[in-house]
Amino acid sequence: MTRPSTDALDLTADYQRAGFGARLPFGQQPALVVVDVVQAYVQPGSGLYAQGFVDAVEPNRRLVAAARAAGVPVIFTRVAYDALGRDGGLFFRKVPALRSFVPGSPLGAFVAGVEPEAHETVVTKQYASAFFGTSLASTLTALKVDTVLVTGFSTSGCVRATALDALQHGFAPFVVREACGDRDERPQQSNLFDLQAKYAEVVSVEEAIQALRPVDDAKSDAVLQASD
Repeated sequence: MTRPSTDALDLTADYQRAGFGARLPFGQQPALVVVDVVQAYVQPGSGLYAQGFVDAVEPNRRLVAAARAAGVPVIFTRVAYDALGRDGGLFFRKVPALRSFVPGSPLGAFVAGVEPEAHETVVTKQYASAFFGTSLASTLTALKVDTVLVTGFSTSGCVRATALDALQHGFAPFVVREACGDRDERPQQSNLFDLQAKYAEVVSVEEAIQALRPVDDAKSDAVLQASD
């Protein structure tokens, strides 16, 4: 990872002095929420395609495998609209590229290696947050989840909105840096910075995988500290 510039380091220090960026604890009952890792973002020619999404696919595969191996629930989200996008309201009007998710489009299919198994939960949504207008909060509560690892597409959109709503519903959000993608490195980095400062812990894929392994409480606290 590229070392932050002096200005970035100064900005981090400024936020910390102002009272941002306290640590959230990693709980006892995590779940992995994989947000919209679908073909629309990784297929060249799609309006939503960008290399940053392609780069995030393999870290998602690793995390899904690690969660399954540890017996941690994995929840997948996808987007789907009616043929006219009426259930997408103003969001569908604002972002015409969301036509990738109308009936008959192959772009809404999950990416190979990041598909749900038959017993795993799939949340279908129409808006950015995986919590908005869905049963996700109830599902997590029923599973006694206290912590959500959030990955997927895009960092500045659906990942950010999902992490924010996780916090607001009382689930500690841990956003996995390499497993999130965006159209450009600038919104990617600015949103990761802001999430860490205000709403979530931003961790590496290695930290996330380590935290999914059975460890004692003291080791868990040491393993999963947000990166600067």
